[in-house]
Amino acid sequence: MASWIIQMMVMMVSIFIKASHGKRDPVLYCSACRAIVDELNYSISQVDPRKTIDVGGFRVNPDGSVKNKQVPLARSETHLSELLEEVCKSMSDYALHLDPDTQQKQYRRFAPRSTGTDGGFPDLKNFQFDGPEASTGLAFACETLVEELEDDIISTFSKKADGVEEQLCSSLCDRSGSRTNQEL
Repeated sequence: MASWIIQMMVMMVSIFIKASHGKRDPVLYCSACRAIVDELNYSISQVDPRKTIDVGGFRVNPDGSVKNKQVPLARSETHLSELLEEVCKSMSDYALHLDPDTQQKQYRRFAPRSTGTDGGFPDLKNFQFDGPEASTGLAFACETLVEELEDDIISTFSKKADGVEEQLCSSLCDRSGSRTNQEL
């Protein structure tokens, strides 16, 4: 009798755990993925292209030589890992944007970059500022995606390939009905 009660309790707990996992908001996660790509592209563009970093095993060969390789710092795995640690902190610069023509919602950057080359603030009338909770949700989605896709992000950005957003975010954005070619 006691084993039957324990089995029922375990079954009820497992059902409760499965039911408590919420569904992901596709607009939130698609926007977070696009924001990650946008922020990383910007950060990479700010690095001096002449800077390099030594990579390799730093092992001494039997003949006494060391085999090193220099790669550009901007797209090195080390630099990309450092950028990924900080990328979600910039999610407070994003807010929910409602496209007046299509009524499509997505998070977009509303704050100008520190360099001021983007021409200042965008038109804020279509942004919905719902307080700090909105950026907290986007930051959480960002952190979740960085944890899940870290290896894919690093391998994709380490190659100088076009269509990074398409490669990383297409599976997330296709489910939400968002257009994958829309600029942040």
